[in-house]
Amino acid sequence: MPLSRRLTTGLGMATVTALAAITGAPPAVVAAPAPAHVTAAREAASWLAGEFTDGSLPGPFAPEDWGLTIDGLVALSATGVDAPTRQAATAQVARHVRSYNSYDDWGIEGFTDGGATAKLLYAAAAADADPTDFGGYDLRAETLSLIATADAGHQRGRITSRTTADSGPDASNTFDQSFAVLGLARSGDLPQDTVDFLIRQQCAAGGFRLYPDAADGPSPSCDDQPGATLDVDSTAMAVQALLAAAEDGATGADDAARKGADWLVTQQHTDGSFGGSGPTTGANSNSTGLAGQALAAAGRDDEAARAAKALAALQLTAGNGGAASADAGAIAYNTDGFTTAAAAGITDTDRDQWRRATAQALLGLAQVPLGRIGLDPPPTSHPTPTGTASPTAPASPTAPATPTASPTLTTSPPPTGTAGPTPSVTSPPATPAPTTAAPTTAAPPITTPAASGLGGLPTTGAAIGSYLLIALLLIGGGVTLLVLGRRRAG
Repeated sequence: MPLSRRLTTGLGMATVTALAAITGAPPAVVAAPAPAHVTAAREAASWLAGEFTDGSLPGPFAPEDWGLTIDGLVALSATGVDAPTRQAATAQVARHVRSYNSYDDWGIEGFTDGGATAKLLYAAAAADADPTDFGGYDLRAETLSLIATADAGHQRGRITSRTTADSGPDASNTFDQSFAVLGLARSGDLPQDTVDFLIRQQCAAGGFRLYPDAADGPSPSCDDQPGATLDVDSTAMAVQALLAAAEDGATGADDAARKGADWLVTQQHTDGSFGGSGPTTGANSNSTGLAGQALAAAGRDDEAARAAKALAALQLTAGNGGAASADAGAIAYNTDGFTTAAAAGITDTDRDQWRRATAQALLGLAQVPLGRIGLDPPPTSHPTPTGTASPTAPASPTAPATPTASPTLTTSPPPTGTAGPTPSVTSPPATPAPTTAAPTTAAPPITTPAASGLGGLPTTGAAIGSYLLIALLLIGGGVTLLVLGRRRAG
């Protein structure tokens, strides 16, 4: 074949390929959050940064709560607020890996919590630290060692805990699995098995169950469990993890994320808020923050904006804070908490709940997906689009206020006696008391969502303009060579 003919054919094929890639790619640019909501997120983060002492956030019964500290670190990373505090928190968490993912501090050796390890892996990546040498621990290798293998049957791909006779059974859940998917995707190759197991926690309606275990043991899938409870917080976490997995090329992740986002839309209250499950079914800022963040990640901009509006209504300002105006920026767990604080200030007893609520809620204002925190620049109050469409760091329902036997999730109410934050995807208790059993999350009625017209989920990538330019150059070059070839032939 003459050279001109080979060039023409090759350029033509390249042009076709480039155009196919362009027309098949979903939009990569999604709407940025409203400038007012970005400002609100940064003010919330600034308040939260002021609650840190020597790089950690306190719990109700201990000077350091490492799960809550990680939540705070993720929140500060999402907004880009207070670099010195972020750096101090990263260093402190790295020094206390085993205080968070084991019972070593309680004198029970040999136990490693899978969910806490996966969350540490994700947090290290989101904070731009080295997950393979975080405080001397290779968190990626440790997480991979806790993934169930083929001999586990239908539990293959599940993040598990390394248990002992004294530690009690494994209580890993959908939050933990989502962190495993996020952390592994952010630190290297993502095993398809981990994604497949997460997808099996999704019922046909689109929502995800919180626990993979039924009363008689692990069940193969959500649809195989009669009366499985579909949970807003679990679904929001899973949607963001699956978006990150889809960006990584995982099979089935995009469709599952789309279905999950559709289901979340059906659960949104008329004022834009969301509720959790069990004792947290009422509208609250933790569930709303996580769900709003997931909807933004999935390109559901209108619904995400409504969630952000509901969150902003729970934020203290100098104008509406009353007796709590000195704590401007903090976000209440619910309207009762806001009203009480405005009347009497934030008491020492209530402050822990405000820290947990603010760390979670501000992520729904900033709208940086879990899979993109630490990768995309923090949002600014300038109305410019952001190039993210996959999840970022944990917006998650917050951890319980009391230590429990499970360091990955509980629903214990905070010590205030009011309904506590929803089951937390971001803050498992750092120092679980082996003598206290974690309560089981109560199940609200399953809601079957109506079909939604969500189109292709946006994915993060290069701006489409660069592809168009390349395609036009290839087309122009191909046409020129074709003309020259014909003239030579003539």
